[in-house]
Amino acid sequence: MNKLKAKRAGLKRRQTRVRSKLVGTAERPRLRVTRSNAHIYAQVVNDLEGKILAQASTLDSEVKASIKLGSNIDAAKIVGETVGKRALDAGIESVIFDRGGRIYHGRVKALAEGARDAGLKF
Repeated sequence: MNKLKAKRAGLKRRQTRVRSKLVGTAERPRLRVTRSNAHIYAQVVNDLEGKILAQASTLDSEVKASIKLGSNIDAAKIVGETVGKRALDAGIESVIFDRGGRIYHGRVKALAEGARDAGLKF
């Protein structure tokens, strides 16, 4: 049980460190990535107003129809493309990428590449 608590505490510490350096504004909002064992979520957030400008996840109906499993790299890439298209529709072209304390590898990297393929700049 101590290993699990230590792992969660380390993740929380990394999240806090990363988010202390990143602030999403109206001109350049923050692309926030949250990953669980079963799904991946992405939100474009304006921190100054506290508003979510665009979002996508493996639980969305249009994403869910095109994926078989919500916890793999292919699903993460589709979520990245979807959030990128929704952000562009909202008039957002450039974002700050917030990996949420996770390393830039695997599903987090695939989501970022999908968003870039959709046209987001970061």
